[in-house]
Amino acid sequence: MKILLALIAAAITTPSLAQTPATSATPSLIPDIPRSTTVLDALRSAGPVMVPLFLLSIFFVMLVVVYLMTIRRGAVVSSGFMATADALLRKRDYLGLLAVSNRHGEAIARVVQKMLDFTTKNPNADFGQVREIAETEGSRVAASLNNRVTYLADIGMIAPLLGLLGTVFGIITSFGALGADVGSARYIALSRGISQALVNTATGLAIGIPAMVFYAFFRGRSQRLISDLESATTHILALLSLQFEKRIERTPVLIEDEL
Repeated sequence: MKILLALIAAAITTPSLAQTPATSATPSLIPDIPRSTTVLDALRSAGPVMVPLFLLSIFFVMLVVVYLMTIRRGAVVSSGFMATADALLRKRDYLGLLAVSNRHGEAIARVVQKMLDFTTKNPNADFGQVREIAETEGSRVAASLNNRVTYLADIGMIAPLLGLLGTVFGIITSFGALGADVGSARYIALSRGISQALVNTATGLAIGIPAMVFYAFFRGRSQRLISDLESATTHILALLSLQFEKRIERTPVLIEDEL
């Protein structure tokens, strides 16, 4: 009986002893692969192209903030300035309107300032010359708005190209890993190259797509503001033309009185 119990005990303890070396040897077969635990770690390990992409993203955010504050109707045409300009032009108070234009920073104020500065310095100038001054300054302001918005389009094209360059670097790293010795290091290098390629591609698109979206938004806004500027300039020129016509009508009367 004692011999039977000893055999049963040996049969129960033998598998556990046989499994002990296997379980202890299993962790040694698994390579210690470093893994990116956060998105920031993945971006840091994505290669040197991430540096210009990071700088480009900062520049993109700064442009969007500046354009939100400057490309708006209050910065181009304001109702307060137009009401003041209308009242002063009807009174023929050119010097007062010139002083008001110097204090305002709107685009229409710069156009009026150029016109009145030319008119006050050349009192014998005709209306055609004044209109040419207004059209030239208005075209300059419109070109400035359009040129500023195109920076976003440039970012939208450059960012995906930089991401593609990083993708090429990652693929080169992956193909270089294929020539390494067979083992865990080969697969680690291959996975790192593929990760680098995908992270660069995703980062370039993540910057380029919003840049093109904001470019379309600000382009439409700038076109509307340019139309408002043209309308306001036409209104100012119409009031000035009335003043020029009155001056022409008074001139023959003064000549007759002198005769």
